[in-house]
Amino acid sequence: MPTVNHSTAGVTEVQTLFKKHFGYTPAHLVGAPGRLEVLGNHTDYNDGLVMSVAVDKYIFIASAPRTDGRVELVSSAFPGAEKFWITEFQPNPAARWADYVKGVLAQLRRRGVNFSGFNAAIHGTIPMGAGMSSSAALEVATALTVRKLYPYSLTETGSTLPPKRSERGELPPLPLPERMHFARLCRAAENEFVGVQCGLLDQISSLYGKAWHILNIDCRYLTVEHVPVIGEAIIVCETGVKHALVGGEYNELRRNCESAASKLGAKSLRSVELSHLRANRARLTPREYECAYHVVGEIARVVAAERALRADDHRQFGQFMFQSHESSRDFLKNSCKELDLLVDLARKHPGCLGARLTGGGFGGATINLVAYHQAESFMQSVAQVYEKHTGHKISPMVCQVVDGAE
Repeated sequence: MPTVNHSTAGVTEVQTLFKKHFGYTPAHLVGAPGRLEVLGNHTDYNDGLVMSVAVDKYIFIASAPRTDGRVELVSSAFPGAEKFWITEFQPNPAARWADYVKGVLAQLRRRGVNFSGFNAAIHGTIPMGAGMSSSAALEVATALTVRKLYPYSLTETGSTLPPKRSERGELPPLPLPERMHFARLCRAAENEFVGVQCGLLDQISSLYGKAWHILNIDCRYLTVEHVPVIGEAIIVCETGVKHALVGGEYNELRRNCESAASKLGAKSLRSVELSHLRANRARLTPREYECAYHVVGEIARVVAAERALRADDHRQFGQFMFQSHESSRDFLKNSCKELDLLVDLARKHPGCLGARLTGGGFGGATINLVAYHQAESFMQSVAQVYEKHTGHKISPMVCQVVDGAE
């Protein structure tokens, strides 16, 4: 099996899990990274701009083909195995985690991809519910696992001639343009099978990540630029409050944004200027206005933040992060008291340049830009005061910016 340049511990764990459950060594291994949204909260499904990074927390899948048309999945995070036929993808309330895999397989089938059954073991090093998109990483890892087992290529309209294996049995890397087709397939799986009306941010980040670079994603034109990452430590602080986006808050935010755009005569909020929004406030409900006000301002913040990044003005970039959190808290209302406390504690630390909630919100985690030489002090200080206020012990972690899934 080809070597994979990922966290060694995670690779060993997933291989061990596979061998323990199925009794033999897996044929293939795939690792897909999670992501952190650096700036651009809830802008992706509004055709907006967003900045993100792929980070060194992964979903790993070890797999091997089978010939009977059955799929058997086992996960290190959940008890029992999930088994189903490749002709029948049905949600199982007792194994919701498998819906992400089934959703991808259903989308592959819809696009005319031919595949048979397989055994797979899943192991993650992404903290679940922390806003680092373990779900998108699982979707991407699933799509790439099937590609390794039963080679296929995707175009705008469906599947096409599969890539050829080398003499060593290895497939060529996924071409950059084709990665966008994979991202769209994975998003469709989450929208249609799981029921979360997410945008493309998470899947693009997992597929297009580049070590030491921030991704600047234009969600209208589906373009990705890589901007060299700023030289501070990226630290994640989990609240200990888990979010479940299927619960409806995420979809409700999206409905308000789309309704606001429609009433303003725009295809999406990307097309709305702040002056036009203010002038037409009476046409919107109070909640629609709040959501639109956040999104329109957030898209402008991403534009300004990229300018600061290219000018090497890290402190100004950090200020845009603080402003982003305040807007999410006050207008989008997808923060919570624990997230607000973490951002307040970060702001008080002299080593912190910027902090904000990351991901869907309603719990999860904050992302913090901290001077490297003060990273240890920052993590200790925030964890100590947070526990004193909430009773929750947290373990802030430094995240490395890595390449996307292969």
